[in-house]
Amino acid sequence: MENAQLIGLSRQTALRNQLNVIANNMANINTSGFKSQNLLFEEYMMPVAEATEFETPDETLSYVLDYSSHTDFANGSFKLTGNELDIALEGEGFFVVQMPDGGDAFTRNGAFHLDADGQLVTSEGRPVMTSAGPLTFTNEDGIIEIAEDGTIATELGVRGQIRVASFENVQDLEKLSETIFAGENPGVPAATKVVQGALEQSNVDGVFEVTRLIEVTRSYEAVSKMLKDIDELSRQAISTLGRVQA
Repeated sequence: MENAQLIGLSRQTALRNQLNVIANNMANINTSGFKSQNLLFEEYMMPVAEATEFETPDETLSYVLDYSSHTDFANGSFKLTGNELDIALEGEGFFVVQMPDGGDAFTRNGAFHLDADGQLVTSEGRPVMTSAGPLTFTNEDGIIEIAEDGTIATELGVRGQIRVASFENVQDLEKLSETIFAGENPGVPAATKVVQGALEQSNVDGVFEVTRLIEVTRSYEAVSKMLKDIDELSRQAISTLGRVQA
């Protein structure tokens, strides 16, 4: 019975972690550039004590293990905003942003703005990287125009070009925040276009996530009921054995 309870507990733990992932997806359904996630599960075979000298050897126990998470990097739909500092990427790739330690990180969230110093930053306040490094604008720059190749031009002329990076295997990226990722050895995408005045929306499918939420909740309740029944059976067995006269 203890083995059955431990196996049920492993399943409950995995379901609870999956529920947290689903809840986070739903919470970011309106976050620009957010990529939905899901857990990856595998069967974990628990070794037991060696008992080959017995007629019936011990059997390996099968547990549930959520060993990793999978990010869906499929592009989200575009929303036209008309804001000159909102930009989206049509195709693969990521915008390059600067982290506090000076290193690069990567995002699909193009909801940029100018901070108090006139520097182009992300919604989290991280500097947006261009061919000229972080850019700072003044009133003399006037209207900011961004071409399909990422070239930034103002009334003062060309200021730089938005840096866009790509990766051979996006699943190797490490998630730093809801829309920021870290990665090594970035390349340059071949046919990605920069779209000014638009934002890439979250790729979370609300209907699908609600369906998964219901399924996970029902599975969790079913496992809870099984564990409760096992516990009650154990109580009854102890009570019955306690009344047996030696």
